[in-house]
Amino acid sequence: MPSIYLDNNATTAVDPLVAQAMLAVYQLGPSNPSSQHALGRQARGQIEDALKTIGNCIDTRLDQPGGPRLILTSGGTESNNLALTGIADSGPIIVSKIEHPSVIAIAEVLQRAGREIRWLGADSSGQILVEKLPELINIDGRKANLVSIMSANNETGIVQPIERATQICQENGIPLHIDATQSIGKLPLSVDALRPAAVTFSAHKFHGPAGIGALWLGSGVKVNPMFHGGEQQLESRPGTEPVALAVGMAKALSLATSDLDDHAAHMTSLRDRLESGLLEKHPNLVVHGVDGPRLPGTCCISFLGVDRQSMLMALDMAGIACSSGSACSSGSSPPSHVLMAMNRSEDEINSALRFSVSKFSTMEEIDQAIASISNVYLRLRKS
Repeated sequence: MPSIYLDNNATTAVDPLVAQAMLAVYQLGPSNPSSQHALGRQARGQIEDALKTIGNCIDTRLDQPGGPRLILTSGGTESNNLALTGIADSGPIIVSKIEHPSVIAIAEVLQRAGREIRWLGADSSGQILVEKLPELINIDGRKANLVSIMSANNETGIVQPIERATQICQENGIPLHIDATQSIGKLPLSVDALRPAAVTFSAHKFHGPAGIGALWLGSGVKVNPMFHGGEQQLESRPGTEPVALAVGMAKALSLATSDLDDHAAHMTSLRDRLESGLLEKHPNLVVHGVDGPRLPGTCCISFLGVDRQSMLMALDMAGIACSSGSACSSGSSPPSHVLMAMNRSEDEINSALRFSVSKFSTMEEIDQAIASISNVYLRLRKS
C-alpha cells in the first residue's frame, strides 16, 4: 500500500458514511427494483429516494413526467459512450481534442465507421478554443448534430468555458453533452440553470462506489440504447438497477455537495502547497495551467529531464501513488494527448505526472510528498 495517495482523479477512497449506507441496503436482503413483491417495492423506493437526492445535489427535478431524467450506468465510460452513440445517431459530432479517452475512443470508432467527427482544439493553457465552436457547427451548410465537451480536464484540472459553450450550442440549436466526471462534487453545478442536453458523472470520483455512474438527460432529450433485453429505465439502459450502488452514489454526492466550499478550500491549499514546495526546490519544473482556472485538487507537473514512466515507478517504490495521465490509459502510459493538444514541448510531454488530492488528504502527507518527490527527481536526473 502506498503511504501517500495522490491519484484521486483516477479514483477516490469510499467515504465511510457511504459504506455504511450501502451496508444497510445489503442487510435488508435481496433487492430487485423490478420485482412486484414487498422486497422489490422496497428496492424501488430506495432507487427513487436516491434519484431524488441526486437531483437535489445538481439542482434538477427528476420526478416530473416528461422532465429531465437520470439513467444509471456502470460509470463515466458507459455514460459517455451512450451519449455519443445515442443522442444523435447521424450527422457530424464535435469533440474537443482534450477529452477523456472514453469520449475520444468512441468518437474514433464512429469516425472509422463513416461518421464525421469535427475536432475542437485547445490553447497552450489547456482551455478549449470555444470561439471556434460556431464555425465547426456549420461547415458548408452541414450542421453538426451533437457537441461533446468536458467541464474540467482530468489531466491538467483546467476548468473549461462550459457556460459559453452551452450558450453557443443553444443559439445554434445543437445538443451539448458535458462530461462532468471530474468536476461534480468539486465545483457547483446547476443543470437546470445551465440547460445542456446531457451530463455524465461517476460515483467513484467523489468518494462513492466504483461500478455506478449516470447520464442526466434534459427534458425531451431521447437516447438510443446501447443494450437490449429489459424494460428497466424506460429501456434506455436495461438491466437490474444496483440498489446499494445507487444509494451509495446518492450519499456520496450529498456529502460532497453539502460541504463543497470547505472541501474545495482544503484541496486547493494542499495543491498549492505541493506546487510551491516543489518549485522552491526545483524552479525548472513546469506546472501546467497554473495561471488558469483549475479544479481544487489537481496539478500536472513536468519534471524536465526525467522520463515520466521512470519517475512514476520510482515514486511508487517510495510509497507515493500518482499517475502519468488518464487512469484509463495509464497501463501503457502513452504520451498525453491533452498536453499534445496544448502544443507543449516534447520534453514537457515526456516528463509530465499528475497529482490529485482529496478531502481526506492532509498537509502532513503533502510535506512528506514534497520531500520524497524531490529526492526521487534528484536521483533520476543524476542517473
